[in-house]
Amino acid sequence: MHDDYPEYHHRLKQVYGRLARNLRGPMTAFAQLSAAATADGALDAKTKQLIALGIGITVRCDGCIAYHVHDALRAGASTEEILETIGVAIFMGGGPAVMYGCEALEALEQFEAQEKGA
Repeated sequence: MHDDYPEYHHRLKQVYGRLARNLRGPMTAFAQLSAAATADGALDAKTKQLIALGIGITVRCDGCIAYHVHDALRAGASTEEILETIGVAIFMGGGPAVMYGCEALEALEQFEAQEKGA
């Protein structure tokens, strides 16, 4: 659980970069997979980010919440779309997903506040 999701996202990006420099093969492959999986296709990038967020909530991944709330907003997701994604994740993940849905809501609120302040 994180008090400052934008800061957490920033820190994860820095650590991710270090890991990518030290573990080039697997991290290059993962970056390529990520880019291919989230590129526009039959589903647009926004929808794919919302799916990834829902999965991140149900598997209880803090870093996934930070990344995919951020990336869903950047892909044009609205507050309402993110909230509905949290709702579907709660439906699929039960009580634990409620707690991580709360985390996703905090992340959403913090990223939105950061955008308004920028």
